[in-house]
Amino acid sequence: MTSDPAMAAPTDPRPPTRVTVRPHPTLCPDGLQFDARPGRKLVDELLAQGIAIEHACEKVGACATCHVHLREGYGFVAPADDEEEDQLDDAWGLDGQSRLSCCVRVKGPALVVELPRYSKNHAREG
Repeated sequence: MTSDPAMAAPTDPRPPTRVTVRPHPTLCPDGLQFDARPGRKLVDELLAQGIAIEHACEKVGACATCHVHLREGYGFVAPADDEEEDQLDDAWGLDGQSRLSCCVRVKGPALVVELPRYSKNHAREG
């Protein structure tokens, strides 16, 4: 059997983004580096790598549980819109590099991600 190149799955012409996750005491104790597919949600790429980041709203930007800090590569991703900014107001440890990982589309040569020590998960409060 020969392989027909025309029948091969299309490949993304964009190079992968190198994601570095800084160590986190419970979610990623040793830190992690991996290649992520451009255009995918950062939360999906983190989950695919076994990082159990919370996402109480099922990744639609309606909570702040998937909050991350983009320590490098921030300028390559689209800026937060007003809805994301409103949700970020409820995030723990908010700073100027805070984003919701469900709203960040992977882009650029590299991203350095820091996971906050705590998450404000309204579904678990009470």
